[in-house]
Amino acid sequence: MKKLVLILAVLFSVSAFTTSCKEEKKTPAEQVKEAADDAGDKIEQGVEEVEDEIDDMTDGN
Repeated sequence: MKKLVLILAVLFSVSAFTTSCKEEKKTPAEQVKEAADDAGDKIEQGVEEVEDEIDDMTDGN
């Protein structure tokens, strides 16, 4: 649980510092590609978290 809170805090901090007031206009194809990349990154991150939790649970046995 602490890892999750820490990860969310870091992601929030990074997003707060990297966003700007003026957004660049992107083509629909670029928007779709970016959304797909973001979804893939989130899936990979979720898989890594699940693997960590499984490792933590099996280390005690």
